[in-house]
Amino acid sequence: MNKASTLPTGPIGPVKHGLVARSDVGIAANTRRAIQLRSLPRIKEQPRRVGIISNVHSHRNRTGALGWGAAKGKAWDILYRAPRTLPDLSLALLDFAEAGVDLLIVDGGDGTVRDVITCASSIFPNGLPRVAVVPSGKTNALALDLGIPADWTMHDALEAARNGTIRERAPIEILRPGSTIPDLRGFLFGAGAFVLATGLAQRTHKAGAFNGLAVGLSLGWGVAQTLFGPRDNVWRAGEEVHVSVCGRGETTRRFYMLFGSTLERLPLGLKPFGALQEGLKILAIDAPPTKILRAVPQLLSGSEAPWLDEAGYHRGAFDSLDLSLKRGFILDGELYAGGELTVRRGEPIRFVVP
Repeated sequence: MNKASTLPTGPIGPVKHGLVARSDVGIAANTRRAIQLRSLPRIKEQPRRVGIISNVHSHRNRTGALGWGAAKGKAWDILYRAPRTLPDLSLALLDFAEAGVDLLIVDGGDGTVRDVITCASSIFPNGLPRVAVVPSGKTNALALDLGIPADWTMHDALEAARNGTIRERAPIEILRPGSTIPDLRGFLFGAGAFVLATGLAQRTHKAGAFNGLAVGLSLGWGVAQTLFGPRDNVWRAGEEVHVSVCGRGETTRRFYMLFGSTLERLPLGLKPFGALQEGLKILAIDAPPTKILRAVPQLLSGSEAPWLDEAGYHRGAFDSLDLSLKRGFILDGELYAGGELTVRRGEPIRFVVP
């Protein structure tokens, strides 16, 4: 994968970082109700109606109910929900859609945002309303990219909505064969060693390390495992992946890691994709990785050195990729089953920022 954007010719287990415990019960009925909503005209005269989705289990949640559900008659007409299952989340978003919310506030971390925008993809057919993120999770990469302070509150989000400051970000969409509605939507995708590194990050969370510190510790430990483990250890061996790029070429090869994002700024100022580009940015590293001690600092600082591509560190930006993964993949901190996937850049979401 190079700068010309070419290539050489369902969840596993319980949610750990998302909003709710996963259950399929009730989802089909909610989907039917969402399809009925598609025939309703989009409500345009509700500039002060707010829907709040709160993850009461988020690491730094400072909101709780706080009486938000009783805020009608004040400056904002507020609908508050704290769902604990995916069907409950779907029902909450359906209520918001029917009420014509103008602002959707997500109180949680990256996993909560992933769950909300995934469920919303079939509920808001004309696109989501404006979204504000109150970063209260263990990882808050989206909030960091948007320039949202770590101590941002619900009141700050409402004030920012009044000022009308908007920044757009397109999510990554994951589609399974035969589906037209995304199976998942998020902002950080990874496979191969990225799955192992995420497992390390979860262990650093248990040790009290979060956000940038967790990223740094996981990265350092992953590099050590790769450097000093045997050539055929699980870190170095990689995974065989079949890749097709926008119908222009395909390949099957072993990759040490696949990492992708649509964000513009990552924790710790890392720049693994090189110079900032539009689209779905991808870093693909051949297995086993070579010259890793020399390559890692160059990659993380955004170096454009030609030798990186020659050594098996490929970067590019795409509209979509078709992947066949035997193992699972990570989206915003959660592990999902592999298989045949389309990974694409979705339509931009409008985020309220300071």
